[in-house]
Amino acid sequence: MKAIYKKYTLDFKRPSGTSRGVLTQKETWFIILKNDNKTGIGECGILRGLSIDDVPNYEEKLNWVCNNIHLGLEVLLNDLTEFPSIQFGLEQAFLSLTADNPFILFENNFSTKEAPIPINGLIWMGEESFMHQQIQQKLKDGFNCIKMKIGAIDFDTEVSLLKSIRKTYKKEEIELRVDANGAFKEDALDKLKILAELDLHSIEQPIKQGNYAKMKNLCAVTPLPIALDEELIGVFSVTKKQELLQTIQPQYIILKPSLVGGFKGAQEWISIAEKYNIGWWVTSALESNIGLNAIAQWTYGLQSKMPQGLGTGSLYTNNFNSPLEVSNGAISYRNNLDWQQNLIEDLCI
Repeated sequence: MKAIYKKYTLDFKRPSGTSRGVLTQKETWFIILKNDNKTGIGECGILRGLSIDDVPNYEEKLNWVCNNIHLGLEVLLNDLTEFPSIQFGLEQAFLSLTADNPFILFENNFSTKEAPIPINGLIWMGEESFMHQQIQQKLKDGFNCIKMKIGAIDFDTEVSLLKSIRKTYKKEEIELRVDANGAFKEDALDKLKILAELDLHSIEQPIKQGNYAKMKNLCAVTPLPIALDEELIGVFSVTKKQELLQTIQPQYIILKPSLVGGFKGAQEWISIAEKYNIGWWVTSALESNIGLNAIAQWTYGLQSKMPQGLGTGSLYTNNFNSPLEVSNGAISYRNNLDWQQNLIEDLCI
């Protein structure tokens, strides 16, 4: 078996605002395996400034993996604990290599029978008019679950935007989620009380990760369900994962396979969360359609009834053509659509 890696830079159609800054590009890496006449591909989706494996020797580690691919998946995964995005890329690549179709990693009704996965419509931070424009488009596109990033512009303006939705759509018609990306400070509880009046479903990561005591206290008294997101990053062992959830006791956790150790790492979080009656859903971490496809197929197999966060494929000008299609508030794998011609071969060049 031979392995190579390839860097690819994704370009956003429009600068996308988060509480950590504005994104115009997003780099990603691919691991490509070749064995006889078969090829497999996996995406290592790293997020600069957020991924625990955003380290200077990242490419060096990818090179080491490719030079030691003969060790096999399980041995490599154990050696890559602190590189969750590479773990995820390897899981995909090995599944892809052994599949009849390198892009059908999990055969289920999503990947073979076009069964849809309900997803949330993502509203990016920006000027008030731009956010209103996004909201109207998502509603027009048939979404009944909308996720809005907050924390980067004036809080009162963000509340006004949410109120404008609620004036027209009750919670039974539109589920509203917000993501603060850790932006709230000492006034977090006061802001949660204001947001709770708007019949929101939940808020992701209201305060910065790592403040276990503060987050525990907040989760204990919050009038609005809290979902941990960044809090899960860098927690590797099952013991530490259990300790975190047992201590903080959030209402939900959000799983990004690229950030938490791939399918294996995410499944560990799910098992522990269910033990403590903590809800969960899956979100992509701005991967290209290659990584998004893998996440969506795996997610469908979990049979969650909640809308998932899998609507990021349309963000880029140079994403790869794929059978993934978002319509009526859901993502589907269309069997009449094809992957970009010679996609894997072109990445190998």
